Amino acid sequence: MNKDQLEGKWKQIKGDFKKKYGKITDDEYAEAEGNIDKLAGKMQEKYGKSKEELKDEIDNW
Repeated sequence: MNKDQLEGKWKQIKGDFKKKYGKITDDEYAEAEGNIDKLAGKMQEKYGKSKEELKDEIDNW
């Protein structure tokens, strides 16, 4: 597991926390942000690329 994959795993955990926090507090923004963080983390973990590399690929798609 490389550094980017580890960061991806951490983002998933952070995303889950934000999502649950958003549900508890009825904060839709925090909940949506949690979903986005979790997705970014999964992509980073799967492909082992940095957030900037993934963003460039998405932007150039």
